Amino acid sequence: METQPSRPPRWLDKLLTRLVAPHLREEVLGDLHERYTLRVQRLGQTRARRDYWREVLAYMRPRFIIRKPSEFSEPTTTVMLRNYVKIAWRNLVKHKGYSFINIFGLATGMTVAILIGLWVWDEFNFNKSFQNYERIAQIYQNRNFDGKIGTFNTVPHPMAKELRNTYPDFETTSMADKHDHIVALGEKKLTVSGLFVEPSFTKIFTLVMKVGHGDNLKDINTILISSSMAKNLFGNEKAMGKTVKLDNKINMAVVGVFNDFPKNSDFADIKILAPWAAYISIDQAVKNTQNHWGSNDWLCYVLLRKGYDLSQTNAKIKSLLYNRVDQDEKTTQPELIIHPLEKWHLYETFTNGKNTGGLIQLLRLFTLIGFFVVVLACINFMNLSTARSENRAKEIGIRKVVGSDRRQIIMQFLSESMLVVLLSFLVASLFIFITLPAFNAFTNKQIRLPLVNSNFLIVSLLFTIITGLLAGSYPSLYLSSFQPIKVLKGQLQVGKMATIPRKTLVVIQFTISIALIIGTVVVFQQIQFVKNRLIGYNNNGLIYLPISTPTLKNLDYKVLRSELLKTNVVENVSETSAAITARGNLNIGYKWNGDETKTNVVFNELRGTFNNGATLGFQFLEGRDFSETFASDSSAVIVNEFAANLIGRKNLMGKTIRNGNVGEFHVIGVIKNIVDDSPYADAIPSVYFLNEKNLTTVNIRIKPTASTNGALTKIGEVLKKLDPAAPFDFKFAENEMARKYMGEELIGKLAFLFALFAILISCLGLFGLASFVAEQRTKEIAVRKVLGATVTNLWQLLSKEFVVLVIISCVIAAPIAYYFMNEWLQKYTYRTEISWWIFIVSAAGALIITLLTVSFQSIKAALMNPVKSLRSE
Repeated sequence: METQPSRPPRWLDKLLTRLVAPHLREEVLGDLHERYTLRVQRLGQTRARRDYWREVLAYMRPRFIIRKPSEFSEPTTTVMLRNYVKIAWRNLVKHKGYSFINIFGLATGMTVAILIGLWVWDEFNFNKSFQNYERIAQIYQNRNFDGKIGTFNTVPHPMAKELRNTYPDFETTSMADKHDHIVALGEKKLTVSGLFVEPSFTKIFTLVMKVGHGDNLKDINTILISSSMAKNLFGNEKAMGKTVKLDNKINMAVVGVFNDFPKNSDFADIKILAPWAAYISIDQAVKNTQNHWGSNDWLCYVLLRKGYDLSQTNAKIKSLLYNRVDQDEKTTQPELIIHPLEKWHLYETFTNGKNTGGLIQLLRLFTLIGFFVVVLACINFMNLSTARSENRAKEIGIRKVVGSDRRQIIMQFLSESMLVVLLSFLVASLFIFITLPAFNAFTNKQIRLPLVNSNFLIVSLLFTIITGLLAGSYPSLYLSSFQPIKVLKGQLQVGKMATIPRKTLVVIQFTISIALIIGTVVVFQQIQFVKNRLIGYNNNGLIYLPISTPTLKNLDYKVLRSELLKTNVVENVSETSAAITARGNLNIGYKWNGDETKTNVVFNELRGTFNNGATLGFQFLEGRDFSETFASDSSAVIVNEFAANLIGRKNLMGKTIRNGNVGEFHVIGVIKNIVDDSPYADAIPSVYFLNEKNLTTVNIRIKPTASTNGALTKIGEVLKKLDPAAPFDFKFAENEMARKYMGEELIGKLAFLFALFAILISCLGLFGLASFVAEQRTKEIAVRKVLGATVTNLWQLLSKEFVVLVIISCVIAAPIAYYFMNEWLQKYTYRTEISWWIFIVSAAGALIITLLTVSFQSIKAALMNPVKSLRSE
């Protein structure tokens, strides 16, 4: 007799345990066993076994599972997450095109945001390498010039000593003066930027010493040099104890080598530190001002005591300068300000005597741009996820029927978005690794990707999670709201109302992109407007070099001029008290026409030799240049147009202006205003004197017909012959003028770059939506084509909706961009107007880009064979 099975096999028992409710398990298994026994007796073993397995398989079919949702055992969180990731990965692989758009778009947005974040972080850490960062400050002063308050960072020579000896709030102070210096070791000569400082400077700004000690600057013949300077001068030899010559004036022993100041520091270019006592010994003008409160030419750094109150200390020293200056200077109402180190870089702008921000405003702007670019990428994800809702509706419906609640479905879609964002972050990290060197060159930075920094890793993790939640929130809430009965019955209708949120997101996306385009165009228009400004002189072919050595300083100007003209490559030569690209000496106390009320108007003064106007290319409006044929020109003066209007243009030639500190002069000429400071600011009254003593700059105009390289070689040979110790350290006036635009040009280039990324991301999303719409309307397109619709008709049909959305975006973006860019322009005295054509061009550009993006999918769909489309449907 054949043995009858007493129970199902172990594997079947486990399977039925999971498929059948626990309280029905014994009943189901018993029923199967009883029927099997009866069939063996009646039908035989073969048929009984066949029927037995048929009933077992029936229990395995979902429609025969008789379990309540509450009776399912809850899977662990790990199992759930693993399942979510599997489903997400399968969806990514299945829909490769949409996955690429989402990942590439998010990666692009995250790359922009991370680059901006690294740049902003570097700026916020500016100067923070100093140990006493929170207690270091610099003394500024306010002056009232004819009702306008100007702020300066230079003070009189005795300032540091007075603060140190009189006010206990200051732990120590130091005077300083920054210049380019020639450091010579035998025949090797280097021109570097350096500071003359008091010994207390190294207590204020902590140096990281490689060799020696920072407090070794007490001896007049000592010098501290940077490690890069030591490498350039001495190579692999030891620098300590070696003697170098400074400015061909004084021999100095190297008593210390310090590590170069960080790139993100106000002292990044400083290569040498020399004693203040040496400065006094080699420069008679500095020595003469040791106890003089009327010469404001030097920097004063201070270290405040621990526990200080900045406002109280400010109040204590506010009137110090006012109480020391003479009666004429008191008319400018000088007030001292303590400007803390933490504000030097980000809050460097003063308006009418008040600190009004500065670079911090730019950082806030680009932080906002970075956020918007990420939002654009997230919008792409939201739109494509919700657009494909019909494709996933049945999946959601079945999940809800078999027991998934809304929370689980939300978690599933958030997990999918997190996977996409994680992949995007990995791609973004690769992009950053590739582009960071170019970005550093672009912004003149030395930013590194801090992959081993715990703070960076934490911020990156939070950034990824927040981006994932932002991108996945709307799709998860929207898709999880579907009702399973309607979905499974095919009653889910995605009509016009369902597309409104998606269209709204597209409008937001293009509003941001178009606003960025308008802003970028306005920035470039402002830069071009200023570049086209008449600078008042001819800087083409004009070079200048400092008179940096005693030999060159004592050399007869006429000898220098004669030797240079003999080269036949030089058109003209002159010497001045300052470079034409920088302000000269600022002075007050000028009087004219018997008017005693305008004594506190500030004038810019520039002294120079004969032929100065011809060399620099002054543009005369009235009168003439200085001439050797007029002996009276020694007491003559040339004024700019601003000063002429102030004095009175009528019968100006021959009028007298005087200054108690300078003398009395008669006007012989009026020239156009020269842009010698910021090209974005108005000119100030300027006077130009004839004076051949104590000049600091040689100006050389190269002939237009001469080769620049050949001319420079010949000029260098002449200078080498006249002063072998002086390096030929020249600068082109044109290049120095171009440097004045660098800050705004950087803003413009960054704005253009980020606007380009914003448009790219928006177009990616638009491309994906156009592709989806074309796919969904395949049958409609085929029917229309059969009925006679042309490719043009179909292109218009598919493109019209997107064009309307972009037009709405243009209408919204225009006033927003106008408001913010108009506010930005207000910080410039010399500024352009926002032209109407900018909005037209930006809107036209956005529409063209939209049509190009959409047209590819539209035309592709329109060209499909309708027979094939209808057959596949």
